[in-house]
Amino acid sequence: MFPVDRPRRLRRTPALRRLVAETSLQARHLVLPMFVADGITEQREISSMPGVFQHTLDSLSKAAEEAVAAGVGGLMLFGVPRPEDKDATGTGASDPDGILNRGLRALKADLGDATVIMADTCLDEFTDHGHCGVLTPEGVVDNDATLARYVDMAVAQADAGAHLLGPSGMMDGQVAAIRDGLDAAGHTEVGQLAYSAKYASAFYGPFREAVGSSLQGDRRTYQQDAANRREAAHEVELDLAEGADMVMVKPAMSYLDILRDVANISPVPVAAYQISGEYAMITAAAQNGWIDRDAAVLESLTSIRRAGADVVLTYWATEAAGWL
Repeated sequence: MFPVDRPRRLRRTPALRRLVAETSLQARHLVLPMFVADGITEQREISSMPGVFQHTLDSLSKAAEEAVAAGVGGLMLFGVPRPEDKDATGTGASDPDGILNRGLRALKADLGDATVIMADTCLDEFTDHGHCGVLTPEGVVDNDATLARYVDMAVAQADAGAHLLGPSGMMDGQVAAIRDGLDAAGHTEVGQLAYSAKYASAFYGPFREAVGSSLQGDRRTYQQDAANRREAAHEVELDLAEGADMVMVKPAMSYLDILRDVANISPVPVAAYQISGEYAMITAAAQNGWIDRDAAVLESLTSIRRAGADVVLTYWATEAAGWL
């Protein structure tokens, strides 16, 4: 007796496997997160993320041009101010001459509309306490006072040339507040990629080095609990009702079930962020000779797409785009 069903027939050659592949991964699906730092004279490698750099304005432009030439879909920019420029309310975030807004203007001047320029719309890099919002005298993040700062930051980023803003602070009502602020300032065309389901994760560690975080304590009072699944759908529904143009799940690889849930309910494009810890784990394992780095990168990116992401933020965006 021989099997009638032989699925292996369609796996026999690379051409057959390519023909019937259910999930595609293309350069246009990828977004490159980038860091632009004030007070440095040459790009500086992030020790916990080998191959990823804090950029000067000059090296930022060069790396961005390489990414666009490789075909990546967009760039997400984070600012790294000098420690002495941080304060309790993150005023550097809304300063037109702050490092993030200068970086956005440089990208816009170099690239125009040739790619999608995105900005991280959050205060944590700019506050001396490292939280994503304004603190009360008791040290608790004040949700509504923070919204006012997000509006100021959003308008400054739109003025600087961002196409999409990425509110990532997980404040209640942030998408609606930013939308109202942008519209009032005449930026009706600037969209929002809302970090709708952002979890308090241990895998953010290397990112804290990348942005020179001053965090005291943790962010568990505003980022989601890793134990919760239904809550993510609720957060997404709220952001959609408030006018989000895209929604995001962060992190990606440990939250693929959440990503699938969000993709099932979202009428707008869904993004997922392959975060610093995910990058660092694969890189470290490959450096030790334990895994095939390039194969692991492509497998991880494909799994994120397979789970439902239309867009994947990854530090391998430029390199993977070249492979693809």
